[in-house]
Amino acid sequence: MPKPTPQAPRERYREQIRTEVKAHAWNQIATAGASALSLNAIAKQMGMSGPALYRYYASRDELITELIADAYRSLANALHHIADKKGDLAALAHGVRTWGLEDPHRYLLIYGTPIPGYHAPPTTTAISSEIMKTLLTAATATPTTPDEIDAHLAHHRAWAGDDQIPTTALHKALTFWTRVHGALSLELTGHLDGMDFDPGELFAAEVRSLMS
Repeated sequence: MPKPTPQAPRERYREQIRTEVKAHAWNQIATAGASALSLNAIAKQMGMSGPALYRYYASRDELITELIADAYRSLANALHHIADKKGDLAALAHGVRTWGLEDPHRYLLIYGTPIPGYHAPPTTTAISSEIMKTLLTAATATPTTPDEIDAHLAHHRAWAGDDQIPTTALHKALTFWTRVHGALSLELTGHLDGMDFDPGELFAAEVRSLMS
């Protein structure tokens, strides 16, 4: 196997700066939310001028896009790992929750309130579609009962990128995705705080219901 080509010192330095910028960005998001993200504030924290930092990220939106892509990639990798070991929907559901609890701000950046004025490029959609394909594979292997929504979904197989996927599997995957994110979003945003039950058990009950 050929050895990887070593990065030039300038390229390594550029990657180090971009990594540091993202670390400061996540700290800002955790403190004030994604809508308050500021490249100038990050530049000040790093002891740089604003124009100097813009050589590494041309705009706030470019930085947000990279953070979103990193978050999607992290979740996709986590689900791929679970699918390789035990690819059923229940395992994937608990994997999504574990991933979200590890870093709620990362989860909410991609599944929370949209950032005003920000529009994600098509590249981020491609990564999110990869996550859905993992779920569709598991849903296809899960027995399910036909439903009246199947006829509607039959006209939208292109959304899944595979005309051969049964509409029952599409329905299963969509139902799974909406209910898992509904329960997890309520938990991560604190809407279940103060209620006399364990959010983890509520989530597990939702998963059991989905698998029945």
